[in-house]
Formats: sequence, structure tokens, C-alpha cells
Amino acid sequence: MSYLALARKWRPKTFADVAGQGHVVRALENALGSGRLHHAFLFTGTRGIGKTTIARIFVKALNCEQGVSATPCGECPSCIAIDAGRFVDFLEVDAASRTGIDDIREILDNAQYTPASGRFKVYLIDEVHMLSKQAFNGLLKTLEEPPPHIKFLLATTDPQKIPVTVLSRCLQFNLKRLPQAGILERLTSICASEGLSAEPGGLQRLARAAAGSMRDALSLLDQALAFGNGAVRDREVAEMLGSLDRQHLTGLLEALARGDARGLMDQVRQLDELVPDYDDVLAGLAGLLQQIAVIQLAGADALESGEDTALLARLAGQMPAETVQLMYQIAVLGRRDLDLAPDPRTGFEMTLLRVLAFDQADSPAATMTSSAAAPAAAGSTAPAQTPAAVPAPKPQASAGLVGGEIRDWPAFVATLGLDAAARQLAANCALAAQSSSGLQLSIEPRNAHLLTESLKVRVAAAVNASFGDDRKVSFVIDKGVNDTAAARQARSEDERQRKAQDAIAADDNVRAMGELFGAEVVADSVRPVADTSSGKPANKK
Repeated sequence: MSYLALARKWRPKTFADVAGQGHVVRALENALGSGRLHHAFLFTGTRGIGKTTIARIFVKALNCEQGVSATPCGECPSCIAIDAGRFVDFLEVDAASRTGIDDIREILDNAQYTPASGRFKVYLIDEVHMLSKQAFNGLLKTLEEPPPHIKFLLATTDPQKIPVTVLSRCLQFNLKRLPQAGILERLTSICASEGLSAEPGGLQRLARAAAGSMRDALSLLDQALAFGNGAVRDREVAEMLGSLDRQHLTGLLEALARGDARGLMDQVRQLDELVPDYDDVLAGLAGLLQQIAVIQLAGADALESGEDTALLARLAGQMPAETVQLMYQIAVLGRRDLDLAPDPRTGFEMTLLRVLAFDQADSPAATMTSSAAAPAAAGSTAPAQTPAAVPAPKPQASAGLVGGEIRDWPAFVATLGLDAAARQLAANCALAAQSSSGLQLSIEPRNAHLLTESLKVRVAAAVNASFGDDRKVSFVIDKGVNDTAAARQARSEDERQRKAQDAIAADDNVRAMGELFGAEVVADSVRPVADTSSGKPANKK
């Protein structure tokens, strides 16, 4: 007996068997139950998610000899003939190969005749967007005034290419990609029913590679069974798919997190021996970084469970949140630039080195700005004026710590050497209480989103490193928190801004332009710059 592919063997035969498309199934079942049957239905969505499968079940529901219902019997001659593809009143048309007006005219000429054996004559036109303009025009006339015994079922992966005149005459159903968890559950069930040996890791790889398509998942399962001689093994599936072991990806991430360029190059050399697709590697890195960002900002519970959760949680605690965002952006843009590189490995290496270069670069000083005045009339432009130099605030020498106690929390925060994300949490806190055994920090409710476990741990570690002991650092949410580093910095910046505007207003050149040309100072263009009294250029370290 010839082998029947799993994608065909396990194709749903009833609406109850259709997975992941409940919104479409419900609408069709209601229409069949109420008798409110439109003459044209359009099913859209990516490949392998059930468009033609649902259409065939719908045809059975219309022509079952037990009557029109959402639960065709599947046993009458009509149902059996439809399943076998030999029902005389059900015609499937592949629009990819029959695109012209002559093909459509032949179909429509036969549409006027009543069904030979069924209740309705049904035309299923797959990939309908491939029809020519003339063919669409020919189809449109029948869609406008269809015979009562005709139903049109249209399916497409690209509905944007269908004329709006056709779209407006169809009921449209957009089928969704299936979630990875749903595909995994279905593959597991099929393997159990078939008595197949399948490792969960291998099935998970197949579900991920299917990218939302159940048909692709079943085809890949067939391929994995052939590759593994009747069994699905994780290592063999990885080899078949050309997948990288997650250890290679996490090794790259750990080297990036450490800022270890030499170790990173060692990882790349080991990776290159596997002759990988570097675009897939960057895609894998971006996927891991997205999961790490979810853990950092929403907690590990917000992540779908998987074998990598513990590892990703550890990396999330090691990497600053802003570094994760930077790495993700560079990985995504690096995929775009791979084709422009001298060769894929060079492009891949430069993408990773770009992460280190940006992450390790010093933050630039505040930029100096802009024109001080603009003319008020005649559309003319006044010459640009350099803003006055205003001295930047100097850090306090005591650093807020006196006699083993914190006397000035904002000054103390400046000495902790925190990364940007943890510094933001510390800067928005105020010291509520302290003792030799611990600190209590308070934060406004509007800033409560900063209280992630990762950031709290990093702040506590920096405080303990400064004291040289192991104090408990706790956080409470409270209103009226004023004495914070962020508030002090805001007040300082406001004062510097005020002094800069006063200096511009008192400048003789600015006054002269106002008197001669009617120029006015654009207040938003005035910015304080670094102090140049030392003789060093502004904004230079």
C-alpha cells in the first residue's frame, strides 16, 4: 500500500478538527445553522493554515445528503466523493495556472446549469489574486448576479492584489498563523496516535521552523521521520534543519555581555566551522534578546515556558536593559546589511563588533546648540549666536557619605557606578530610612515600573559594594518623594537654563540685532553648554 503523507492523512475532515481558526469556523457554523448563506466567501492568510481545508469542509456542509448543517455526516456518497476529490458539482481551480479570461469564461459558462447531483454547485478558486484583470472583470459579472445554486469560495495569500470591486462582493475571512504551542501540541498528538518515537526537543524545533503553518509542520515531521529512520530525535532534527545549538548563541551573548572581544572572536571561529547561515544566526540572536528584554521588564512569568528560560533569566540579570535594546537593534539592522558586506562572515563579525563599539563608547556630552535669535518680520534670518557658557554643577566632595552613614543620597548615587537602567531607578528614589543593617528607599507611584527584580538587585549590589558589607536594601512606594537625584538634577538643569537665557538676553550683539532688524530670541533654541573658563573647548573631555 502506498504511503500517504501526514499532511494529507491528518487533514481535518470536520469543523471540530480545525485548529486555531475558531473565529472563521464560528461564523461559518452560524451561517449554516441559520441558513444565511452568502454566495461568495474569501479566505485569506499565509500558506498551510487551512484555507482550502475549511473550504472543502464547507462544501460538504452544503451538499451533505443529511441536509445543510455545520456537522456533515462524512459517510454519505456526497461527503465521501468530496473528500476523495471527485464530486461532480465541486470544481477546484488553480488560478496560478489558469489566469486568463478564456479559462474563467469556460467556468462561468457552466455555472448557469443546475447541479448534477448536489444541492449547490461550488467553485473553489485557489490563489485567486493571480487572475488577470480581464479574468477578474469576467468573474465580476457573475459575482454581481449569481444564480441561486452557485457558491464561490476564493482563497489567496495576497488579498491586496484583488480588485476592490471583487472584495466588496465577498464575505472575507482572514485566517491566522497558528501559535507555536498549538503546532507543538498537534505534532505531539499525531506522533502519539501514529505510535512514533519523538523527543520533545525535536518536535519543538519542527514547530518553531513551521512559522505558523500546520501543513509545513507536518511536511517537516515527515522529513524528520525519513531523516531519523522512523524516529524524531532532537539532534537529528537540528542537523536536518541546519539549526544551531543554542549554546552557540548564548555563548555569543555572554561574550557580548562581558565586552570580551577576544572571546567573541573565538566564538565566531567555532561557529564558522559549522558553515552556518549568518542571517539565521542574527535572527536567532535577535529572538533571544527579545526574550531577555521581556524577562527584564515584565518578569520571567511573562515568557512562554521553554528549555531556555532559566538560562535567559540568568543573562537578563547580567545585561543592562539598554544594552539589550542596543544589541537587538544592531542585530536586526545587521541582517539587512549582510548582503552589502564583502562576505557573510565579515558582515556578521562587524555586526557583533559594532555592539561592543557602541556599548563601550563614552556617552557624549550635552550638545551645544543653536541660533539665539530669529527675525520677527520679512522672513529674513538673523545670524546664529553661540549661547553663553554656564558652569556645570560640580559633584560634592563628600559624595554624600559621612561617618559610614549616607547624608546626601543623590550625591551618593553618583558614586555607585551604576549602568544607565539601574542608575535611573536609584536616581528616582529617596532615602527613607537607614541603619547598620539596611536601607529603605522610597519611590513615587509613577515610577513604580522601574522596580524590576533585575534593577533592584543591581542597585543593592552597588550599595553593598560601596559600604563593603551585606546590607539589606528594600524599596517602598510612597507619595511626595522629593529629595531624589533626578529631582535635584532637574532643578540644576532648570537653573542652568535660566542663566543661559539671561546671558543671551544681556548679550550686546543680541540686543543690537533686535534693535536693528526686529529680531526676537527663540527661547527654545537656547541651551547651556559646558564651562569654557578653563580654556578647553566646550563639550570636549
